[in-house]
Amino acid sequence: MADRRLCLAAAIVVMTSLPAAAQPLVADGEIALPDVRGRIDHLAFDPQRRRLLVAELGNNTVDIIDLAAGRAAGRITGLAEPQGVGFAPRTDRYVVANAKDGTVRFYLAEDLTAAETVELGSDADNLRIDPGGNVLAGYGGGGIATIDSTTLTKTVTVALPAHPEGFQLDPTGARLYVNLPDAHRIAVVDRAAGRVVANWNTGALGGNFPMAIDETGELIAVVFRNPSTLVVYDSKKGEVRTRLPACGDADDLFFDDKRKRLYVSCGAGTVDVLEAGPSGYRPLGQVATSSGARTSLFVPALDRLFVAVRAGTFGGSAAIRIFRPAP
Repeated sequence: MADRRLCLAAAIVVMTSLPAAAQPLVADGEIALPDVRGRIDHLAFDPQRRRLLVAELGNNTVDIIDLAAGRAAGRITGLAEPQGVGFAPRTDRYVVANAKDGTVRFYLAEDLTAAETVELGSDADNLRIDPGGNVLAGYGGGGIATIDSTTLTKTVTVALPAHPEGFQLDPTGARLYVNLPDAHRIAVVDRAAGRVVANWNTGALGGNFPMAIDETGELIAVVFRNPSTLVVYDSKKGEVRTRLPACGDADDLFFDDKRKRLYVSCGAGTVDVLEAGPSGYRPLGQVATSSGARTSLFVPALDRLFVAVRAGTFGGSAAIRIFRPAP
């Protein structure tokens, strides 16, 4: 298929110090993103339609990728530096957070018609959908807003001492874990109380942007950019379980709970793969992708890792590269 072609050469998959039979990620195709320039930010998945949502920040668009067809099924235009994207199943809306004008915009998932807009103030960033279907959005100099999934209005805001980057909900939705790189800390938020109940000081480590939580809610993984370091924390006490060097300019990471692995995507042009061992996580291999390809999405339901590759300065189109975990 032309739009979803298997292209091992283009994916430039290289595993360090591993025979082919032991490679933990295998190239499984590529989907072109025509006419997309500039930085690509976060990705999201619509399980009902098997679609991938791609926030094309530098292009002021969001592409909606039909994964079965291997091509774009539609495009949302007229955005203002889209960063976070999500799918709200209760109202069947796609949600887009815009950094430039501080809005969270809602679109009908079926036909991408613009629906509602919620004003947050400035720099709307990462999005999460809680177990009740409500939308959580980080924004401004320090806040996470909850947007009611039915009324689509802002209902609660948790104040923070700095702009939130990556954040995660525990499986119950009762607690939030929030990266605050400008404050050199990770905040733990009690949602019922509406306030920060603990702070984990990150010390000399800075640039903590991506965060992941495992399916049990017991482990929080964070990658720092300065210096490039992966840290896995105990979610209850904030104690460090694992600390290892990581690839550079990380922006996304994910637990693969089935295989007890972590995937870290980095702008340095690699995906780090780590696996759990008796004494914590350890390096398993590394996949070369493309310079600037720092955002990704692991979808357990599909058992695939999607990596966003931006258009090259000297040629080369933007694309989504697909990797299949093995075995």
